[in-house]
Amino acid sequence: MTIIEKIIANHSNQESVKPGDIVDVFIDTRAARDFGGANVVKNLLDNGLNIADPKRTIFTFDCNPGGSDQKYAANQHYCRQYARENDIRVYDVDSGIGTHLAIDNGLAWPGSTFVSTDSHANIMGAIASFGQGMGDQDIAAAWAKGSVWFKVPASVKINLYGKRPANLSAKDIVLNLLSIFGANKLLGYSVEIYGEETAKFTLAERITIASMGTEMGAIIILFPTSDSLLNELKLLTGKDYLSITADPDANYEKIFDIDLSTFLVMVAKPGHPHDDTSIETVRNLKIDSGFIGSCTNGRIEDLRAAANVLKGHKVAPGVVLKIVPATDSIWTQAMNEGLIQVFKEAGVLVSNAGCAGCAAGQIGQNGPGEVTISTGNRNFEGKQGKGLVYLASPAVVAASAVAGFITTPDQIPEKPAEFGKTGVIKTPVKEKSWTKKPTVVEGNVWIIPKDDIDTDMIFHNRYLTITDIKEMGQYTFDNLKGFEDFAKKAKPGDIVITRKNFGAGSSRQQAVDCLLSLGISCILAESFGAIYERNAINAALPILTYKPDTLSQFEIISGDRIRVDFVSGLLTNLRNGKTGIINRFYDAQLAIFENGGLL
Repeated sequence: MTIIEKIIANHSNQESVKPGDIVDVFIDTRAARDFGGANVVKNLLDNGLNIADPKRTIFTFDCNPGGSDQKYAANQHYCRQYARENDIRVYDVDSGIGTHLAIDNGLAWPGSTFVSTDSHANIMGAIASFGQGMGDQDIAAAWAKGSVWFKVPASVKINLYGKRPANLSAKDIVLNLLSIFGANKLLGYSVEIYGEETAKFTLAERITIASMGTEMGAIIILFPTSDSLLNELKLLTGKDYLSITADPDANYEKIFDIDLSTFLVMVAKPGHPHDDTSIETVRNLKIDSGFIGSCTNGRIEDLRAAANVLKGHKVAPGVVLKIVPATDSIWTQAMNEGLIQVFKEAGVLVSNAGCAGCAAGQIGQNGPGEVTISTGNRNFEGKQGKGLVYLASPAVVAASAVAGFITTPDQIPEKPAEFGKTGVIKTPVKEKSWTKKPTVVEGNVWIIPKDDIDTDMIFHNRYLTITDIKEMGQYTFDNLKGFEDFAKKAKPGDIVITRKNFGAGSSRQQAVDCLLSLGISCILAESFGAIYERNAINAALPILTYKPDTLSQFEIISGDRIRVDFVSGLLTNLRNGKTGIINRFYDAQLAIFENGGLL
């Protein structure tokens, strides 16, 4: 049998299996991440299912360990609560990438089985373990039953012969393989890699290659164990493991013999990991940013390779380089070896361990038009942001960040490239014209009888990326208890009356602009937050203050229609005809209002 056939047979109570057989495979370790973990829990609860074996079940919070996204934070906390109730271990936000933690902590081992909501769980092929990324229902079934059905895949054998070029990294090797096989020539296969040079590959190098099997469409890329690999694993886990390799008479559907000595230093062009080219074709291409990390290149060897390049250098002016170790223990090792100091002196942004930009995580995203060179495993459009992402090795990314353009460590210039004026962003010529706003308004009243309504209640920070005022109105007060439906019911011209310190908190302009977006004609309050008051006046949102003892004379209730004169301060309740004076616009406020706003 092949390696995968041996592992599946050993975990399905079968003497042997062959391609196409469908068997129930016992899973040694069953993981869910913060990305998908909450859905796994929901599937279990919705179907009344319990955990088969909590000791074999784990959560790993690696996609967004910062919890910087509200939905990630909510999902993480939900999973923590479920874990406490069911005695499940949580590798929390301080731990790192789940698949790496599984290898380093002996949760996966040669010959074992591992599943996760991570599509790169097949990284376990680096240690001759059968790992699979699966959907929420599959993982829920594994948690509840301890096994999942699986169709035994056919196997392919790749023999890498020839001498490995001295400057060839593991990332270059897998990019060369992607160039040869593309995204679908190995689709659905279990791939085994052999060769005199491959037997020397370190654990980190095997991880880099195995982690990109998903990008080739392969079920998994498996390396047979070697003595050096088993020694590395023992140093990490303190455990002795048996050697795992295919039988000499194993059957392979295809066998490929490939000359490793012909492989080149490669770069994957934006859009597709398999759209690979020699670095010579893109050398000197200007970049905006670089990223080193991910499950593909976040090991200590990767950080050392980057530090060797960065030591004594500075990241080029205007270029941003971000580095994220795969696990917290790797982070600590990098600190103890002085690598973190090298990174900081070079001007690198170093984050806590995790997946980083790969899943819109805590670091690594780029903006529209931004050119990034990255060690990640994917560069699909929109995957790491809205810019262009080239894939390369840690040494190439570090050298490129120092140079300011794509290059190799041996061709870093004495003076880095600098950004010039491109004319991409120009100040438009605009005519200063606007419709003069009325200083007397009539509108229906919303009374919000609360003090200290802060800007998070008015416009929550989860919407702060919105820049178009037209889109802001729909979120007004959706974080203010009792008024969550305000934006759906408010009409243009409506007037808000509230109490003390309206607009307390942050300086966000959106808390003003969202009310302008809805067409609110003015806001009356006993007092306003100091920054909010300036923001409202500058945006020509009419705000006026009143004294508590004077407002009661109007007998205003929600739904009344009132008239407000900004210049005189005259207020009239049109329902009962009661009138009186509140604080009028002061002169500067009126001047800015008549100007259509500060700008």
